[in-house]
Amino acid sequence: MVMRRQRGIAVVTALLVTTLAVTSVTSLFWLQQVQMRATENQRQQLQSLWIMRGLLDMGRALLAQDLAASPNYTQLNGIWAQPLRGIPLDSYIDRPRSEGDGFPASASGRILDAQSRFNLANLAQHTVIDQQQVRMLERLLATLRVDPALALAVAAQVASGQRAMAAGGMGLPPQALALLEVEDLLAVSGFTPAAIDKLRAFLVALPQPTPLNVNTAPAELLAALVDNLPLEEAAAIVKNRQRIYYRTLNEFDALPQIAGAHRARAVDAGVKSDFFLALGQVRLDRTALDTQALLWRRVDGAITILRMQDN
Repeated sequence: MVMRRQRGIAVVTALLVTTLAVTSVTSLFWLQQVQMRATENQRQQLQSLWIMRGLLDMGRALLAQDLAASPNYTQLNGIWAQPLRGIPLDSYIDRPRSEGDGFPASASGRILDAQSRFNLANLAQHTVIDQQQVRMLERLLATLRVDPALALAVAAQVASGQRAMAAGGMGLPPQALALLEVEDLLAVSGFTPAAIDKLRAFLVALPQPTPLNVNTAPAELLAALVDNLPLEEAAAIVKNRQRIYYRTLNEFDALPQIAGAHRARAVDAGVKSDFFLALGQVRLDRTALDTQALLWRRVDGAITILRMQDN
């Protein structure tokens, strides 16, 4: 009886030891796989960042080339405005591939003219609200079916931010500081996420006041720029702009929809741009990197990255 009990205990002990050994080996393999996956993710993230840097450098080179070709105007037929879609990267990067891998590496990018949008910085200069710019924003909001009364509230926010920045911005709540992104308008009473979605493609927050570029602005902005210009006539201007762009502002002012109808611009405008938004996308296996950068093209041709945000 004692011998049988001892043999039973030995069997149970052996099973426990075997189970523990198998569990330990499994845990080691699992930890090794986790470490390998973490290392691979870090490698892919680093590769994605380098690819994104290459996209931005390419965009800066295109903007510099465009300035050399047309220093006095910026228009949508320029080389900078041609998007890069789905550039395959598998031939240029070193990465392990398995049979049936459904995650090809690719990069895409495009550049947008930031001065084709209404610049929130125009609403106030040196803490003084510009009423003409406020009225232009009111017309834009009305066209987009957003409460026009919000324009003055935004102008007050911009002026308040300028005062705060002049004072150093120390000890002030974030909503008292300058607007940096369109999403910051949520700090202004009356704005909702739905309103922001409507406005996102038409507004921008630049570090200084800038003229609206009539060569690149959409119909909604042109209708807001010119007093009493119907949206459909502004759309006709945009359609004709595909083959005829403006080398001077006088050419725009002489259009039949403006001079011929005895209309005038409400605020100053221009035909040249200095600020651009560069959008880049990198897809590398399961890693996805989306970046937006604000670029400043200076008179000497140098391109500076002012802000960069990864999503």
